[in-house]
Amino acid sequence: MKLSDSLQMVKGVGPKNALVLAGAGLHTIEDFIDYWPRRYDDYSNLLPIASVRPGLVTVRGKFSNIRAKHSRRGLHLTEALLSDDTATMKVIWFNQPYRAKSINLKAEYFVSGEFVFRSGSLSLSNPKLELADDIKQGGRIVPIYRETKLLSSKLLNKIAKAIGEAFLQIPETLPGWVIEELGLASRGAALQQLHVPNDGESLATAKHRLGFEEVFQMQLAGQIARLELAKESSPAIAFDDDVAKRFVAHLPYKLTDDQRKTVWQIYKDMNSTVPMNRLVEGDVGSGKTVVAVMASIMAVEAGTQVLFMAPTEILARQHADSLAKLLDHTEWASSIGLLVGSLSAKQKSALHARIASGECRIAVGTNALIQDKVATKNVGLVVIDEQHRFGVEQRTKLRTKAGLFPHVLCMTATPIPRTLALTLYGELDVTQLKSMPKGRTPIETEIILPTARAGLYKDIDERLAEGRQAFIVCPIIEENVELGLTSAEELYKKLSTGPFKHRNVGLLHGGMKADQKDDVMSRFKSGEIELLVATTVIEVGVDVPNATVMVVESAERFGLAQIHQLRGRVGRGEHAGFCYLVPSDDMGVSKRLRVLTHVMDGFRLSEIDLELRGPGAIYGMRQSGALDLRIAELTDEKLIATAKKMADEFVKRGEKLLNYPVLAERIEYFRSISKLN
Repeated sequence: MKLSDSLQMVKGVGPKNALVLAGAGLHTIEDFIDYWPRRYDDYSNLLPIASVRPGLVTVRGKFSNIRAKHSRRGLHLTEALLSDDTATMKVIWFNQPYRAKSINLKAEYFVSGEFVFRSGSLSLSNPKLELADDIKQGGRIVPIYRETKLLSSKLLNKIAKAIGEAFLQIPETLPGWVIEELGLASRGAALQQLHVPNDGESLATAKHRLGFEEVFQMQLAGQIARLELAKESSPAIAFDDDVAKRFVAHLPYKLTDDQRKTVWQIYKDMNSTVPMNRLVEGDVGSGKTVVAVMASIMAVEAGTQVLFMAPTEILARQHADSLAKLLDHTEWASSIGLLVGSLSAKQKSALHARIASGECRIAVGTNALIQDKVATKNVGLVVIDEQHRFGVEQRTKLRTKAGLFPHVLCMTATPIPRTLALTLYGELDVTQLKSMPKGRTPIETEIILPTARAGLYKDIDERLAEGRQAFIVCPIIEENVELGLTSAEELYKKLSTGPFKHRNVGLLHGGMKADQKDDVMSRFKSGEIELLVATTVIEVGVDVPNATVMVVESAERFGLAQIHQLRGRVGRGEHAGFCYLVPSDDMGVSKRLRVLTHVMDGFRLSEIDLELRGPGAIYGMRQSGALDLRIAELTDEKLIATAKKMADEFVKRGEKLLNYPVLAERIEYFRSISKLN
């Protein structure tokens, strides 16, 4: 049996099942092996019902007394009793009406779920079922795959057992010396245990091997990117102590220790001909802009040009304003230029000429700054806000114009745990800004139950009457009955025609055109819009010092770090900021959500998010998808450290990727999806 063989050739599949498998994109044995289980039902540690305690449990027994009913909240409940030789327990399913008819009262089942205290009694909540007769080996670990209406885990488990010899043909992706030094399982053996685990220990060993492989590949991709970048040359920008001191002396506040350390590190990077490639991640309000400006003035004083890029026009305008204020006492105040789409053709032409001649020393704008039609002069530094990546293609464009690679400084207001940063940004040097400038007032955060909305709206209206402004953030754009979440469009209609009909209410979401979004944010920033109903499109947005209230609807649907980012939009002026978290219902008030009421450290919140919800909660689903980590846990600092050590060793040994074609293919994939240098 070969990896390229059709699944129809596997014993027990046949033409009919082959069509079902093909519908899921599974045509060959190799396709199936790459179709990993999404979870496992563990029947290896059964408990007698009499011994069950609150928590996740697995028991074996027969059902009786099955009945369906509706709760006061409108939920469909299916209740039953489950018995073994020791005792009887209550079982409840929510909104699964089919359960009552699907259960065979004469058969024994393995039942796995959470044993919880609810409505005054203990019960097994929403458990998974497996017929005992289907678990022929009794007490084993059963892989559960992504299923369709016709595609079942039962069929896929049958295939996994039937193709045993095919696992021996799987090519290795890791160097032999890595496998030997770390005592790892072969890739084939690991994948076989992933699909047909002998026991919990074997499955853990397999996951460790495959998880290491994923992180190793990403670390190595970053290392190779660093090596290639180091071959290029950048203008060495000398540090001028007098320039730095004069700038700091005019600041209305003292730099934090983190700011000073970060600036000094950047100056050391820029003083080298090796291109700087640094990411500064700072908590909300930690002072990233000042750091970027201090880097910019040093580049300008050295006779080079600075490009300051932002993801949106309105954010570019904000940066231009901030630069003008911070540099108003310097000779460079008049050399700032703002290149955005809303400029007239005449204005663009004039600015293009200023940039090309070098008269404009600091050009602020969007990615349009690096377009072919924009001629630059001796670009020494590129500052990128909330983009994180500036790949070799963009650098090459500037090198073609300037003759040298520029130094690159990226900034983000999304705090990322160190473990995630080491994996996600392997090609970047990462600096964290954690300390806050003195005088920054923490944002007061409170959980408000849905039934208390009327009082909340009254409170918001009073603040609007005082001249303040407010945000209300929703998780989705349009109404979705199935999800039961508050949508931005629906809430906008209710508020603008109801409790806030006497106010100027605005709507902002990602489905709007760029110019529409910019217009709404401009009107909000000017004070014309008093209350803005939005989605998370405002997460990385402009500063509105007059905004003091942030309401997050269906708050349990957001990551902790994401809510922290959102609440950072308020309280940025002289008035205190308030954040109100409104869950979808009373059940949405979790311990996780309550953390936000007393933890103000964005990095700590991101660590909790990573532990509880994965990288997508911190960095967004698109970027999380780009990670393509199917097994590895980014909370496993030991695994990440080991992978980094082995990637370093691979480079030190002078290993060539040409000798490892499968590994080379994976490295190229990671570099392509993440735009690594």
